[in-house]
Amino acid sequence: MKLTILSTSDIHGYIYPTDYKQRDQDLPFGLLKIDSIIKEIKAKETDPVLVIDNGDFLQGSPLTYYTAKQTKHPARYTSILNDIGFDAGVLGNHEFNYGKEYLTDAITTLDYPILCANILNDQGQPAFGKPYELFTFDNLTVAVLGLTTQYIPNWEQPASIAGLSFQSAVTCAQEYVPKLQELADVVIVSYHGGFEKDLTTGEPTEALTGENEGFELLKIIPGIDVLLTGHQHREIATVNSSVAIVQPGDKGHNIGKVSLTIEKKDEKTTILSKTAELISANDTKIDSQTAEKYSGFQDEIEDWLDQKIGEIEGTMWIMDPFQVRLTGHPYIDFIHKVQMKATGTTISGTALFTNDSKGFGPTVTMRDIVTNYIYPNTLAVVEVTGNDLKRALEKSASYFSPSANGQLEISPAFLYPKAQQYNYDMYAGIDYTIDVSLPIGSRICQLRHNGALIQKDDRLEIVINQYRAVGGGNYDMFSADKIIREVTIDMTELIANYFKKHDRIKPDTFHNFQVIQ
Repeated sequence: MKLTILSTSDIHGYIYPTDYKQRDQDLPFGLLKIDSIIKEIKAKETDPVLVIDNGDFLQGSPLTYYTAKQTKHPARYTSILNDIGFDAGVLGNHEFNYGKEYLTDAITTLDYPILCANILNDQGQPAFGKPYELFTFDNLTVAVLGLTTQYIPNWEQPASIAGLSFQSAVTCAQEYVPKLQELADVVIVSYHGGFEKDLTTGEPTEALTGENEGFELLKIIPGIDVLLTGHQHREIATVNSSVAIVQPGDKGHNIGKVSLTIEKKDEKTTILSKTAELISANDTKIDSQTAEKYSGFQDEIEDWLDQKIGEIEGTMWIMDPFQVRLTGHPYIDFIHKVQMKATGTTISGTALFTNDSKGFGPTVTMRDIVTNYIYPNTLAVVEVTGNDLKRALEKSASYFSPSANGQLEISPAFLYPKAQQYNYDMYAGIDYTIDVSLPIGSRICQLRHNGALIQKDDRLEIVINQYRAVGGGNYDMFSADKIIREVTIDMTELIANYFKKHDRIKPDTFHNFQVIQ
């Protein structure tokens, strides 16, 4: 028998081939393109095909934002997922972004099982769905174990994960995989997490925090036949240590395909061959039947995005994202103003989340807001010491690397194995200099507030997004116990409200920091 396993991951609500920056796009990604590939493979195969989603399906695009915040009915979106024909799904970390109640409601609308073995309730049992699922094809039994990165408490709002505990994927797999070997002929682990070490050399590729445990799963858990991964948005397809591995990127750029040739004689199962590949959606047309079925919903979202929200006297266009991070920009300082106004603080930190951000033109629509401020962040005010603030700035300062030709470059740690532009923060309300010629950890110079040098024991109130406030991005100088107040309104809504209260906004830049070498 031949068994085909198809895997999506990190779709983030990108159903149609659009990034929503404008109408009527046909970009090289989207779940409807993946749907066409799935249908084509199923039409050709006479042997079994399993289709598994590896998580981060509930948040990430204007479509999912509109569903959660405007309609508040997850079925309007999850009905599309049901039509794709998934056999099972796994929870990702972003599933919690709209709260536990919304996640629970969404799961009840899915007609395929959600698998998650290592997120436990206060009774120590799997809190969402099942830990695993068994599929039977003639006399062949296939087990799929669902695992999710344990690092969610380092990012998520406490209310969204109240009553939950997050077990190491490795610890959980050590418990379940031997059992599944007894129950099934083939063991598949679908892990919403990635690889913390290079697959060839075993050298760490990131801080070993436990966020990604794929390498350890691969190397120390015997009995895994297929390892489906995600979270890092990498593109991986290989067979390593006799395990077939895929990670298909994000937004439906690719679908992972694992093919197993299996022989079963006298109750003994032998996997004769394993192959792993990624199938690109680049030259694929969307499935027209599904697209037409949901076109009314898509048009509804596009109309909502085209609402005019406000005006600017001039523009806040972003032409060079790297230059923004070097010298500041009116768009960034506008976000600072929104944050400080909403919280009554005088010091603010934020990031230019992605190089795809274009900023604002003279007329600002909801489309402009949600395609620039892409995360469902709320705000938190933390009370920290001057030393905490300096440590945070030093971490941001490690974003830059000097080069031999005298030009500044981006540190590889912010680019590989996953781009992390969102982990470089810029601040307002303080003055500071980043000297890249100095060693990492000692680059912040002339750190002042209201003209006076900030001392290490000074007490300061700072507004940052909630992800950063609980230490997200390995900013361990911040933590939930330092949060003194919160604004639980989504930043997208705060930005829109700010425009509504100000007829015409004048772009300006604080010019409060510089980067030198």
